[in-house]
Amino acid sequence: MRWWRVLLLAATAAFAPASPSAAAQPAMINADAWSAYKAKFLDATGRIIDNGNGNISHSEGQGYGMLLAYLSASPADFEQIWYFTRTELLLRDDGLAVWKWDPNVKPHVSDTNNATDGDILIAYALALAGTAWKRNDYILAASRMAQALLAKAVVRSAGRTLLMPGSEGFGAADRDDGPVVNPSYWIYEAMPVMAALAPSDAWKKLSDDGVALLKTMQFGPRKLPAEWVSLSGPPRPAEGFDAEFAYNALRIPLYLARGGITDKALLNHLKMGMSQNGIPATIDLTTGRPKTVLPDPGYRIVNDVVACVIDGTRLPLSALQFAPTLYYPSTLQLLGLAYIGEKHPECL
Repeated sequence: MRWWRVLLLAATAAFAPASPSAAAQPAMINADAWSAYKAKFLDATGRIIDNGNGNISHSEGQGYGMLLAYLSASPADFEQIWYFTRTELLLRDDGLAVWKWDPNVKPHVSDTNNATDGDILIAYALALAGTAWKRNDYILAASRMAQALLAKAVVRSAGRTLLMPGSEGFGAADRDDGPVVNPSYWIYEAMPVMAALAPSDAWKKLSDDGVALLKTMQFGPRKLPAEWVSLSGPPRPAEGFDAEFAYNALRIPLYLARGGITDKALLNHLKMGMSQNGIPATIDLTTGRPKTVLPDPGYRIVNDVVACVIDGTRLPLSALQFAPTLYYPSTLQLLGLAYIGEKHPECL
């Protein structure tokens, strides 16, 4: 497996603090912040709890938890989260994870479809940790997931390389307006690592086409992407979903920045469109009116990161103070702080 490590070190060098040992790995998230996050969202079984969504767990949350544990240089916590993930979610026969685990129903898994962003996060975190901590078992598990993603979720359609949100229900054969994509599922920082795990030029095309598509997804008065977009013709909000720039979409600018895609015009366009008086909000795309204004520092840090990238604006004190509230904004805040600390310390 030594050649995997060489490939991964090269692929991850620009995106995360890969290093030869856990002892030497710098923590991108400080110990107090990670301890507070764990106390709020991580239970003894290794389950990341989405306390804003009925206390369920999902592949996205497990992937985020593993990535944050890696960024916190916490191998024991990483292993705990990975244990739950592999024993409770990796139940499909194609190498991908089921997307949802509900403590309130039995069996706890009632929907065996996958969520591609969760799969990417899990594989990406495994690759980073395996490289930094010399865990070939992590790298092997990551490579299996990357191969499964390439086979099941990365598709060509109308000359574009697309990421299917799940292996079932979103393709042209599944829906009259298919394929349907979710632009917030493109985790740009992970694409070079996926290409090292499952070598193919499709990953680079996927990343490039994701950015290109974002620039064409300009719906309603604010010209924002929808959460769910039909690509059966010119991009349009998908049927059966609210035409809105919603909670998932709020992370798109953060994913762009963390992925090294610092197109200032695109970032500023998204920042302005998704904000009401400078505060992030979910947006009704038809009317352009905000649906829910989101003042939590975990949501606001997305705009703070963009302001730093665009013109070097320092993060406000509220962004630097981590007090976990709900799982999703708290996760975004730690990802934002880790990025700024590594790539733009001048903004601290």
